[in-house]
Amino acid sequence: MTVLETHTDPALHDAIRELAAARNAVILAHNYERPEIQDVAHYVGDSLGLSREAAKTDADVIVFCGVHFMAETAKILSPGKTVLLPDLAAGCSLAATIDAAQLRAWKAEHPGAVVVAYVNTTAEVKAESDYCCTSGNAVEVVNAIPADREILFLPDMFLGAHVRRVTGRQNIHVWMGECHVHAGIDPEHINLQRAAHPGAEFLIHPECGCATPVVEAISAGAIDPKDVHILSTEGMIKRPQVSPVDEFIVATELGILHRLRRENPGKTFFAANDRAQCAYMKVTTLPKVLRSLETLSHEITVPDDVAARARRSIERMIAIGGQGGGPALSPFRTSDEDPGE
Repeated sequence: MTVLETHTDPALHDAIRELAAARNAVILAHNYERPEIQDVAHYVGDSLGLSREAAKTDADVIVFCGVHFMAETAKILSPGKTVLLPDLAAGCSLAATIDAAQLRAWKAEHPGAVVVAYVNTTAEVKAESDYCCTSGNAVEVVNAIPADREILFLPDMFLGAHVRRVTGRQNIHVWMGECHVHAGIDPEHINLQRAAHPGAEFLIHPECGCATPVVEAISAGAIDPKDVHILSTEGMIKRPQVSPVDEFIVATELGILHRLRRENPGKTFFAANDRAQCAYMKVTTLPKVLRSLETLSHEITVPDDVAARARRSIERMIAIGGQGGGPALSPFRTSDEDPGE
């Protein structure tokens, strides 16, 4: 694993928070961001939960420490606010696997099909979709669609395979996209870690390449399901708080380990694969956050017509009941902040 340069200078942290207050800005950090980015943020969580939290605040500016599609989603849900992405190089290998033109062509091959898009997609793809979903509510969204309707699920093939298996629906067509980080977590890594830590619970994100084989092994009785939990990132955050065990093997991007350890100091967490690191999530640094606040860059915009159609797909998901992880957000506040802000 590459050792990342970190900036833990308290003066830099304070300068960012002071400038954020002066700009009436809220700083959001995804669970996979660098530890020091998570520590300076006002809220840490999953992409949709963060966007919804920001929409509820009275902030004028949203600094999204995540990747491009997340900042787009924040702009869709907060059209009147300025949304900043500290580094435009923060892309997403999964979101890049499908664009709006490809989706339109896929829809033409399946007229009348219902399109369900994972939130890890661009605004233009969301605009071409009927429903959005998160990894935590994908099954719920699909189950809300009439059983006789054909479904196009995109873009993650591992999450799609998981949804197809759990719902039992065979009329789900799955786009063959993947997150390069999650796809690299395979059964070999899991077997090695479970052998090394036999008493640990296994927390796995449904985007992981090992998710489908693990579900199949559970179905066949080869793996005891009581030790395995297929969870969204926010589900992973919640699980140690209620689990009777003290050790966990975590199969997702390494950044989440910082928040897990911070919120569960008495418990131990092991990475399923210590190379599961997203380079896009790590391009954001504290100096870049400070510069973003100083210069109000880089502003993310979404055309009004695209935003309106994308917002519809998100609102349809929320109407079903999918909350996108909002309640499990982690607010990090300084001692003199009003907890009601």
